[in-house]
Amino acid sequence: MAAVPKSTRVALGLTFDDRELEAAIRRGLDDVESALRTACDSNDFFVNATAHHLVDAGGKRFRPLVTLLAAHFGHPDKPEVVPAAVVCELTHLATLYHDDVMDEAAVRRGAISANSRWDNTVAILTGDFLFSRASNILADLGPFAVRLQAQTFERLVIGQIHETVGAAEDADPIAHYLDVLADKTGSLIATAAEFGAYYAGATPEIIAGLRTYGEQIGVAFQISDDILDIASDTDESGKTPGTDLREGIPTLPVLYALRSTDPSNARLRELVSRPLVDDDEHAEALRLLRASDAIAEARQTLAGYAATARASLAVMPHLPAREALETLTEIVITRTG
Repeated sequence: MAAVPKSTRVALGLTFDDRELEAAIRRGLDDVESALRTACDSNDFFVNATAHHLVDAGGKRFRPLVTLLAAHFGHPDKPEVVPAAVVCELTHLATLYHDDVMDEAAVRRGAISANSRWDNTVAILTGDFLFSRASNILADLGPFAVRLQAQTFERLVIGQIHETVGAAEDADPIAHYLDVLADKTGSLIATAAEFGAYYAGATPEIIAGLRTYGEQIGVAFQISDDILDIASDTDESGKTPGTDLREGIPTLPVLYALRSTDPSNARLRELVSRPLVDDDEHAEALRLLRASDAIAEARQTLAGYAATARASLAVMPHLPAREALETLTEIVITRTG
């Protein structure tokens, strides 16, 4: 086996202590990338351009990474593992096309969004095209994959509906928000983990543990993005800091701020209750949020999901893949500073 640098980074800057695992994951990610691009190919010139738009923009490939790591609790070279990872990433990419239309986003992954480059209809139909390509791969993986994908897609849609309509009047907005994250983000990462373990032939106990890990780390990952959007002075989250705040999107720190009854937070509550298009008000809200208990509460919630993710790994044998998943959990927490 050819030597590889010991500290090669993959998604979220993950590094490996085990050289063989690192080499295997990097090969697997290369195979996923190649298969992903092939899956987006079309004989129609225009469709080919729109389908490759987000693939060419790059991305963390977090879901394929989880699939590949999960497969190392069984036989990672099983031929179904890479196609299953590609299905998860295609599904994720398809939802991004749709999300950008609903959010009226102008930029995605540092590039102009598909809905801005073309229009909303083209973006929606391109997402549908990617869903169809994922379904074509699923057909070769068999009934288990088709059923699991259908269940996952149902959760993705329900999560989007719940996010769109908002919490019921008598519901806890924070509990509602966390449920949305579980459906919209956690469910697909849980499926990514389950696919990898299942097709590698892992035991049912390990498959169940990895599924729990995937869902919990998925929610944690989104919460860490919420915190970064407020706390970071850089574009670590892939967006300009305070983007959600400017657009009036109620992320977890904002929801905690709105729930506060502390009179000293009255100005903060007034600001974050609406979109902040004024630059001075936007800067003021960022400053107040960064100094508030809301960020600390969001970090505590993040730590809780990370702890559950770590606990789900307790049934796993002490393999390099387990260590990598534990490291990934720490990265999700520490990336928020």
